[in-house]
Amino acid sequence: MGLDLKQLCVREKTNLESFASKIVAIDAYNAIYQFLSIIRGPDGLPLSDHNGRITSHISGLFYRNINFLSLGIKPVYVFDGKPPSLKSAEIQRRKQVKKDATIKYEIAISEGNYVEAKKFAQQTSVLRDDMVEESKKFLDLFGIPWIQAPSEGESTAAHLTNTGQAYASASQDFDSLLFGAKRLVRNFTNSGKRKLPNRNTTIEIEPELILLEKTLAELGVTREQLVDIGILIGTDFNPDGFERIGPKTALKMVKEHGNLENIPQIQDKLNEIDYNQIREIFLKPKVANVSEIKFGNVDYVGIVNYLTKERSFSLDRVDTSLNRLKKSYEKKSHNLDQWFG
Repeated sequence: MGLDLKQLCVREKTNLESFASKIVAIDAYNAIYQFLSIIRGPDGLPLSDHNGRITSHISGLFYRNINFLSLGIKPVYVFDGKPPSLKSAEIQRRKQVKKDATIKYEIAISEGNYVEAKKFAQQTSVLRDDMVEESKKFLDLFGIPWIQAPSEGESTAAHLTNTGQAYASASQDFDSLLFGAKRLVRNFTNSGKRKLPNRNTTIEIEPELILLEKTLAELGVTREQLVDIGILIGTDFNPDGFERIGPKTALKMVKEHGNLENIPQIQDKLNEIDYNQIREIFLKPKVANVSEIKFGNVDYVGIVNYLTKERSFSLDRVDTSLNRLKKSYEKKSHNLDQWFG
C-alpha cells in the first residue's frame, strides 16, 4: 500500500547527475517490483528467456545500473528479511489485489483489449525467492554490494543514511521517512520517459529529494509525531488507518493534541490496534549492522555470458550498453590522469 505522505512532505526536484560519487541505499524489493511491473511485452506479460524464466527484473537491473555506474553513482541494494507479524494483513491484501487483477487481465485478453490487459497485468507482479537470488548474483557480477536486512529493507537503508554510510535512501515509499532516513530520493530507479496508460503520449519522470529534517521543520512536528501521523493515515502495519482521516487532518490532530493517546475522537479505534508496537517498528527497527560497504570491479565477460547465453538477451544490445559503461570509466580515468599529471 505505502504510506500516503505526499501532501505533507517538502519535495525538491533533482536529477540523477546530482548523486554522482554518492552512495545511495536502494530498497531492493521496491525497485525490482517496479521492473517486474513496468518491463513487459505488449500483451502485458513479463519478458522471459528461452526456458520461460522471467527476465524483466534482470533487464531492469542491467540497464538501470549501467546508467548509475556511468554517472558515477554508487548504488547499494538492501533486501527485505522477515516482515513484522503486523504486516500480515497488508500482505494478504496485496495477494488479493493480484488475484483480482489476474482475473481482470484474463477477461481483457479474451476481449482483445490489450491496453487494459497490460494495465491489469502490471498489478499481478510476484517477486519469487528465485528472482531474489538471481538479482543478488547479477549484482555480484557488477561489483555492486547488496545487504540482507533482518526485516524491512527500508529500515536498514534508512539506518545507512544515519550512520553516514549512504547519502540517501531510494524508495517510492514514504515509510522510509518514518524509519528515519535523513534523505529519501523517489523515482530513482524509474526516472526517464514513461508512456501514459491509455494515451499515446509520454511524460518525464524526474527524481525528487525529500529531506527529513526540512520536512519536520516545515510541518512543526517531531519524527515521533510523524510516526503517529502515519498510523492515523494507515501504514503497512495498520493498512486501514483511521476512517475519514487523511494526511492534513492527521497533521492537524497530532499538532493539536501531541500524540495518539491525547486525540479524544479516536480512542475507541485506537484500542483496537497495537499502536505502540507499530511505533517501535519505525522508531526502533531491526537493522543490519554494516561495518563497511565495498564495491568491486565489473565482470564484463561474466555479464555477457550470463545475459546472452543463459537469459536470451541480445548480444548487440548488451555489448552496446557495456561499451558505454567502459567509455565512461575510461573518460573518468583520463580526467584523473590529467588532473594528477
